[in-house]
Amino acid sequence: MYALTLLCPQERVETISEALDALGALSVSVEDADAQTEAEQALFGEPGMEPERQAWLRSTVSALFSQRQQAHEAQQLLALQDFYAGCQLQGLEEVPDLDWVSLTQAQFSAVDITPDFWIVPSWHEVPSQARTSIALDPGMAFGTGTHPTTRMCLRWLAAQHETGQALTQRSVLDYGCGSGILAIAAAKFGANPVDAVDIDEAAIAATASNAEKNQVALRCGLPDIISSQRYHVVLANILANPLQVLAPLLCGHVAPGGHLVLAGILERQAELLQQAYAPWLALQVADTQDGWILMTAQRPA
Repeated sequence: MYALTLLCPQERVETISEALDALGALSVSVEDADAQTEAEQALFGEPGMEPERQAWLRSTVSALFSQRQQAHEAQQLLALQDFYAGCQLQGLEEVPDLDWVSLTQAQFSAVDITPDFWIVPSWHEVPSQARTSIALDPGMAFGTGTHPTTRMCLRWLAAQHETGQALTQRSVLDYGCGSGILAIAAAKFGANPVDAVDIDEAAIAATASNAEKNQVALRCGLPDIISSQRYHVVLANILANPLQVLAPLLCGHVAPGGHLVLAGILERQAELLQQAYAPWLALQVADTQDGWILMTAQRPA
């Protein structure tokens, strides 16, 4: 396999990427050419907010080809095009054959949420100190237990469990379930029934598969499966913008005496969320990690 690497200005990235794809590239990736320097710039956007730019000021575009000649011809053809102006060839080199599965797996190890609660990829042994563990492999849906927002939600669930089996036979809703990790954790800690919903079909499929692997019973599907039901615990690990929009809906699913647990919120967004939820529930910051916060509220019994 051979990698053709080009340095492209911002306005050329999309066209060059599409051209490489049309010329038979097996894959095309784009990275910030100024990463790890003072010129590095972040590109991000929350749902409903498009990023200001679709590429960095200077991007490294890398395309993989099965044959050297194919990669060489692609570069020569691109160099003749008007849209190649401002681009530079950085290299054309052979990519050594590697065990990509093993290399990928090596990036993911068992994650300790508490000393006795662990998230464990299927290729790892469960740590001896783990009294509770979730088997979860990285996949298409968000939620592997490594991100601070997920860890804080899991810590909250573990803390409830440690205070007198507080989740046992309690109903739980995981809204925006992703991989299903929060719903599975709740079920592992004795919650019943547990519902997990998402608007993404891939997330629903991932949740169902992960629940089966972990031998827990839960119901998963699109949000319409929950109707007007109320729960002892409502979890939503999403992002601040959709959480604001969902305020009346999420609060409406919290039973008397029940808890609302929200994550995906930056520290600077705390007041924004408190204002959005004030007509229904009083949110408080319950945990913080790496600039992210966990916010919780309890409905009066």
